[in-house]
Amino acid sequence: MSAHMRMTKKSRQGGFTLVEIAIVLVIIGLILGGVLQGQTMIENARYKNFVKEIDSYRAAFHTFRDMNRALPGDITTAQARLINAAARGGNGNGVIQGGTCNGNNDESCRVWSHLRYAELIPGDPTINGADSRPTHAYGGRVNGFLTGAGGNGVTGHKLYIETLSGEIAQRYDTEYDDGDAKSGRVSQTAGGATYNLARNVTLVVEL
Repeated sequence: MSAHMRMTKKSRQGGFTLVEIAIVLVIIGLILGGVLQGQTMIENARYKNFVKEIDSYRAAFHTFRDMNRALPGDITTAQARLINAAARGGNGNGVIQGGTCNGNNDESCRVWSHLRYAELIPGDPTINGADSRPTHAYGGRVNGFLTGAGGNGVTGHKLYIETLSGEIAQRYDTEYDDGDAKSGRVSQTAGGATYNLARNVTLVVEL
């Protein structure tokens, strides 16, 4: 066998043809595409869970008020016995006081206990104070129901959602309100009319 034939045979055995390289690149592309598609599906599922959580809290709030003719957290001790004898009541003035949920005496914390005693949301109703706050789908706290003018500057009953990315806040506001971070029923506590997509915000949802 000539030296030329030996070198040609050796070169064929040691490298890849263009067809083989193309097949490998296609396979890699399919794998990457599948991974990205899977991540998109996971993210969409998480977002849908987040939306469902907000809807469930809003529904629980209104159902409680309709059933008891009083606000959760603010309902008086006597009325609270309609829910459970162990439920601690508020002062019954029609305002959920205490700011965001921080202490045992905050009506904004007792909201969670009342809604759980009424079996309108899951969780242990005996837990009070800041520990009573549930976490949302993105890992932050749903800080509390309260009556105030936070976010859009209009006084009302509102739900505060902490540590939510500006990107998700913008998406939710655009889909379910006006997309403006300082107006409408969905807004943010600090900042201007646009959400900073690269930072976390506290989202305010008017009930």
